[in-house]
Amino acid sequence: MSTISRRIVLLSSAALAGAAFLGPADAQDLKITIGYQTVVEPSKVPQADGAYESATKAAIDWRKFDSGADVIAAIASGSVDIGYVGSSPLAAAASRELPIQTIFIVGLIGESEALVARNGAGIEKAADLAGRKVAVPFVSTTHYSLLAALKHEGVDPKSIDILNLRPPEIAAAWARGDIDAAYVWDPALGQIKTSGKVVLDSSQVAAWGAPTFDAWIVRTDFAERNPEAVRDFVKVTGAAYAEFLAKPDAWSVTSPQAAKIATITGAKLEDVPQLLRGYVFPTLEEQASDKFLGGGTVKAVEATSAFLKGQGKIDAVLPDYSEYVSSKYVSEALASN
Repeated sequence: MSTISRRIVLLSSAALAGAAFLGPADAQDLKITIGYQTVVEPSKVPQADGAYESATKAAIDWRKFDSGADVIAAIASGSVDIGYVGSSPLAAAASRELPIQTIFIVGLIGESEALVARNGAGIEKAADLAGRKVAVPFVSTTHYSLLAALKHEGVDPKSIDILNLRPPEIAAAWARGDIDAAYVWDPALGQIKTSGKVVLDSSQVAAWGAPTFDAWIVRTDFAERNPEAVRDFVKVTGAAYAEFLAKPDAWSVTSPQAAKIATITGAKLEDVPQLLRGYVFPTLEEQASDKFLGGGTVKAVEATSAFLKGQGKIDAVLPDYSEYVSSKYVSEALASN
């Protein structure tokens, strides 16, 4: 899959050095800082239930971020151990050789990310964006999808006033009438759709050859010190996805699962079931296969990096991205079931 997610982070040697290697952690005293985003997906349920703390026997500091670029910056500084990012910021970070590993593919993005135009703006397709103000979080999956859509439609990005705004800023700018359109995810997506219409979504962009995905990543040094904790994090996440995939209709608007997801993400409760259908969630078995962490994800990150370089968003594409993707933890999670 492919994407851009939330602003390119310049990784200095000082930032990388800031993550000093620590000795083995005592499981009883383990502390994990996890950077999450407000995306509607199944792992928000075990997050709300405290299941991650129970499985890892660790004290977890859950920190909310508005974009993948912000998550990457926090991981680079050493202040976050495990983080949720889109494929575009992931590719940008790997291309800058940030010491990270992709440990779980959240899902392929579809209707859950979309380009919305203000009602009455006269924007029916991507070509109508010329001369308009369009907001998107830079280096996010939606930024990647926007650029890919413009390329497909033969629209010069320079003909559009593209503004770099985080999702909460997009919602505020929309309310003020400062922008004509925006490409974003929930809860901001749901907010702007109340007075706008969807021009296209990421399922359409994927069909044009530019798919995107979200993923959980881990700092390499943290994973090396705490492999069991990373395995257990993946196992809990996979169990949540398996529960949803087994009975997706049970996660209805009246379900406790939907209520927990709405509370964690800020999405409208009535929108949660539909938003869950906006992703294609792979099982743990699929995660470990050649389609994803066993090979396909490496190719997807490389392809995304090549696109970003072509757009001038990164300086170079690495010859090999395999060290930034690991199937070790999903395989161990499967073996421990």
